[in-house]
Amino acid sequence: MCGIVGILGNHEASPILVDALKRLEYRGYDSSGIATINDGVLERRREIGKLVNLADKLVHQPLKGKIGIGHTRWATHGSPTLANAHPQKTGKVAVVHNGIIENFKKLRDELISNGANFQSETDTETIAQLCMSFIDGGDDPKIAAKKTLARLEGAYALCFLFHGYDNLLIAARKGSPLAIGHGNGEMFVGSDAIALAPMTNQVTYLEEGDWAVITRESLEIRDTNGIKIKRSKQTLDLNTQNVAKGNHKHFMAKEIAEQPSVLADAIQHNLNTSRDKLEISDLELDFKNINRITLVACGTAFLACNVAKYWFEKIARISIDLDVASEFRYREPPVEKNNLAIFVSQSGETADTLAALRYCNKNKMKTLGIVNVDESTIAREASMSMQIHAGPEIGVASTKAFSCQLSILYFLVIKAAKEKDIIDNNQEAELVKSILQLPSIIVDALSLESEIKLAAQELSKASNAIFLGRGAMYPLALEGALKLKEISYIHAEGYASGELKHGPIALVDENMPVIVLAPKDELFDKTVSNMHEVMARGGKVLLITDTEGASEAQEGTWKTIIMPKIANDLAPILYSIPAQLLAYHTAVSKGTDVDQPRNLAKSVTVE
Repeated sequence: MCGIVGILGNHEASPILVDALKRLEYRGYDSSGIATINDGVLERRREIGKLVNLADKLVHQPLKGKIGIGHTRWATHGSPTLANAHPQKTGKVAVVHNGIIENFKKLRDELISNGANFQSETDTETIAQLCMSFIDGGDDPKIAAKKTLARLEGAYALCFLFHGYDNLLIAARKGSPLAIGHGNGEMFVGSDAIALAPMTNQVTYLEEGDWAVITRESLEIRDTNGIKIKRSKQTLDLNTQNVAKGNHKHFMAKEIAEQPSVLADAIQHNLNTSRDKLEISDLELDFKNINRITLVACGTAFLACNVAKYWFEKIARISIDLDVASEFRYREPPVEKNNLAIFVSQSGETADTLAALRYCNKNKMKTLGIVNVDESTIAREASMSMQIHAGPEIGVASTKAFSCQLSILYFLVIKAAKEKDIIDNNQEAELVKSILQLPSIIVDALSLESEIKLAAQELSKASNAIFLGRGAMYPLALEGALKLKEISYIHAEGYASGELKHGPIALVDENMPVIVLAPKDELFDKTVSNMHEVMARGGKVLLITDTEGASEAQEGTWKTIIMPKIANDLAPILYSIPAQLLAYHTAVSKGTDVDQPRNLAKSVTVE
């Protein structure tokens, strides 16, 4: 994820901004920049590569001023060039931005038709240009920012700086985290409170949809409806681990909440400038002559591969062999040199997955590693590698890495389908359009947390649970069961709904909660039929579906969680959110160690 810092201080801002950005280097980046205001004049400095390059530039081209904004950027929308680095500046407006603006192209075309000249490929410049257009129309910065935010669609964290205003920052969040720090006659902004730690331990976290007008003397926050609202100020324990949790009790909760932001990063890294087709850079892979793919992984990554099997076979029409790495490495299956093996591992160091990779390399097979750590062994030893851009995942139970793995696998499916002429340009654009909407839809799903928490408190009283799903929701049922048992220690099993009568239904009675994952898709009626079989035997059904599904099937359920509507193929990514939240709040209710569950390690690097 990119990093944001803002300062309204009493000292020169430049060195403080650079120091704060250093504390966000763990997120990864390939360019950086700052902007300040001195005697009313807005200026910026940007540089490609590591922060030391920016620091060197500031020695020779210093920036004065006691107010400023800074940013570390992973190239997503637009390559890592100086023109694309943040802050983006248009006239009297500079802005730093994490996230994805879904409607940037429409806004860009509108602004160009009105005479705007764009200097970068980024969606972020669209924000600055739009805001400047309102200022040119006579609006003051506060009104211009308000109107700008009203036009934006997507998930974002933003901080604005305005020429001529040396006592004003405007910040906003929708889907990406943002914290406001309180000092003595000073105020600060950070995408992660760890960036603010040397400056303050007093922090206010913006809630979803909030935007804030910040001066050295005041903080005015308005909610998504424009109503002025108070948000609590928290005193942080400034050891690194606690700060990194932000306003969350556990890393797992923080990482669940980060998913709109990290998914936006993962998505933007793999699209062209117009966002209507794939542009997966540095991947020398052509699916045209690949007729079979082997998917290998462990744990949650293996379940991501299970979902991808449905996608590859349905959308790209490629046959999939799927195996747990610990079995694959000892089975020594025959492999074909011309086909592809994909290895998925968050850490890139999973022992069994690495051994399976080495077996395929030895047999001259094409190999692709999908990892969260660029420097990992799997990334180095595979023929090719792709980064999932989830950022550091501290909680043992994988959450944001799972959804990012799925997004990358989905992109590979689209690439395969296009290169094998299964889909045309228009179909590719439609698939891309659907995944572009995913971060903002996940924001809506996260808003259901209070409902899910109530269900979890009841679920925490159970000793066993069953998860059901059909099609690509079957692997999600397996993942929901895995999450529940690994952090709450409740025995849980996931089944394909159609398998219910082949044995599992014998377990169903009034003490057995059954969680049914059932978006209204082509298999919905079949799933509901299985659900009714559970209810007829006294089972307590928690139905997770969308509005259309709820209107048809919620009668008689113990509880129904109504999810946002999404394209059927992407439902496994969206529905991972309630599965994760259900496990998390069940574990919290039981009082287990959420981030470090017993007997488990984050990375399994020995057999």
